[in-house]
Amino acid sequence: MKNTVFTRFHEELGAKMVPFAGYNMPIEYRGINAEHIQVREKAGVFDVSHMGEFWVKGPRALDFIQYVTTNDASRLEDGKVQYTCFPNSRGGIVDDLLIYRVDAETYLLVVNAANIQKDWDFLCKYAPDFGITPGKELYNASDETCLLAVQGPHAMKIVQKITDSNIMDMEFYTFKKYTVAGIPNALLSITGYTGSGGCEIYVANEDGEKLWKALFAAGAEFDLQPAGLGARDTLRLEMGFCLYGNDIDDTTSPLEAGLGWITKFTDTKGDFIDKTFLLEQKARGVSRKLVGFKLIDRGVPRQGYSVCLADGTEIGKVTSGTMSPTLKIGIGLAYVAPEYAAVDTELYIKVRDRLLKAVVVRPPFYKP
Repeated sequence: MKNTVFTRFHEELGAKMVPFAGYNMPIEYRGINAEHIQVREKAGVFDVSHMGEFWVKGPRALDFIQYVTTNDASRLEDGKVQYTCFPNSRGGIVDDLLIYRVDAETYLLVVNAANIQKDWDFLCKYAPDFGITPGKELYNASDETCLLAVQGPHAMKIVQKITDSNIMDMEFYTFKKYTVAGIPNALLSITGYTGSGGCEIYVANEDGEKLWKALFAAGAEFDLQPAGLGARDTLRLEMGFCLYGNDIDDTTSPLEAGLGWITKFTDTKGDFIDKTFLLEQKARGVSRKLVGFKLIDRGVPRQGYSVCLADGTEIGKVTSGTMSPTLKIGIGLAYVAPEYAAVDTELYIKVRDRLLKAVVVRPPFYKP
């Protein structure tokens, strides 16, 4: 089990630690609901150092990225970030990820912790076709990099106090290198996973402790608190964001998951893995769709619960579900047949032996 450079801080603060994606990670400190509200109303810090970071460099870096992802990375400019996914050549998704363009020949791919080895193997399979050598032009920096996500309405004001330049006007899905907490060339990005604003800060492992201490010193006047992965999950679900392993995986296509907006068939995109399959699927229509729902009856939906009609006929499965700490109602995501995917369609979630009434809604569930 791996530790991050921040593990000792989590333990000193009394965090409940659990194994996650091969790492010893904090699931909660004061409680998931309290940490969730902290981020919605003030600011919280998440240790997400378990995420994977791959660098892709060289004159054919873009060609390579275009082939192994579904979105059109040619639209990226220096300092911009793009959300995309790796198609698995069988109609499913290897992983969803972020692409950071440093310059025309330098890109950073940020992938999910549980998929680091799978993603690396996937990229290594195709890299040589583009003159890219694993370990050289394709480099895995995951074990050398730590990452803190500072989220909440006060997050940027806190980080501004320890940054050498103005960051308050940074746009969503952009990044830049700054001196942060006295650490030169820290990569600061605005992508978010909570819907409450904030930023992410990438530094080398050896600078992690300095960053942690500086953040909490700067954040004292704003009541900055640590937050665990439990609150990170409820926050992302209130926004309707997909979680790999729950809502998308190797058996779900991006079109089924409502990710047609990151699946481009334009001339500038060109050929990519699964392009033919996805074009055919788009033409004929999908056999299931990922939808958001909220419970009308009182209850808590969970992953794996059946989605039913009023007579108990099963029409789908819940992929993510929780009691929304902000809205105080049960919310979730589920795959259902297309004829039941329209907004305001009445559904029932089977919780134990009870059918709880629900209705299809269009995420996000929480609107700041």
